[in-house]
Amino acid sequence: MIKVMCNASPIIGMSILGMLNLLYKMFDVYITEEVYNEIVSGKTEDAIGKKEIEKAINLGQIKIYKVKDQNLVNKLYGHLHKGEIETIIGAKELDLNYVIIDEKSARSLAKNFFLKPIGVVGVLQRAKELNLVEEIKPCIDILRNSGFRISEKLYEDLLKKLGE
Repeated sequence: MIKVMCNASPIIGMSILGMLNLLYKMFDVYITEEVYNEIVSGKTEDAIGKKEIEKAINLGQIKIYKVKDQNLVNKLYGHLHKGEIETIIGAKELDLNYVIIDEKSARSLAKNFFLKPIGVVGVLQRAKELNLVEEIKPCIDILRNSGFRISEKLYEDLLKKLGE
């Protein structure tokens, strides 16, 4: 199974859809301590993704990784959020090839570190290609209505490619 380091927004997005399980059906998923803290530090008990991530970790479906090179994290901090930086640095420390990360600037930095970024839309696309979901248009619509920035061009191109 492909090992990936995942940032917070894809976990939140998949939790909004009630489909976090797709992540660990398709990938061997790691998150950093910072990403975990971002998700579970919500002020309310029902913060999106909080219960889902805690359950997945308790069941061993998602693993937490402690980033070693905090000096590099601190040097890069300010250009991106700490969770995004730790996702990228953690993936390099574990010698992974893929990160699941949505933010454009974070995806760009990941490529500079010779990582292959996949976003929540890419996760949904892979799920459809593996026949784990029948269609992704309703999922993408829910994400867009929840505030996820998915360009009209990406939306239309992907749906056309997948025959939706």
